[in-house]
Amino acid sequence: MLTVNTKAYGTIDIDERQKLYFPFGIFGFESLKDFVLLDAAQQPFYWLQSLDVKETAFVLINPMVFRKDYELEILPGDLEEIDLTGAEDEKVIIFAIVTIPENQQKMSANLQGPIIINRDSKTGRQSISLDPRWKTKHFILDELSGDKEVIC
Repeated sequence: MLTVNTKAYGTIDIDERQKLYFPFGIFGFESLKDFVLLDAAQQPFYWLQSLDVKETAFVLINPMVFRKDYELEILPGDLEEIDLTGAEDEKVIIFAIVTIPENQQKMSANLQGPIIINRDSKTGRQSISLDPRWKTKHFILDELSGDKEVIC
């Protein structure tokens, strides 16, 4: 067991297998390398909690939850850096970082900067999508309701 001081849940004990290593950090947080992946109280969300800075945590969602047509198209080297052979590799887990503003109806996900995790090696990285369809703000509730035109 690992005791973690979290932003969302205070101090909790988690399984060591939830620990992830990001050799390059997350964009804007490059110095933070050690994280844990936690189930959020509200599905389908997750928390990516820094082990070094309690106040640094990201809400994540699997993009396929609200965009069934999401395809991971990134530089092959980005996948190789965390020992993945391609976007279809059975070890790949894909998340998008969620921003939740005061008006939760405008909650958005960054599909342009996906979080990719190798489920076997427990390593991850943030990458940049090469697909011009994916932007930094996809309004999750609008897209779930079928209004695909509300992308900025």
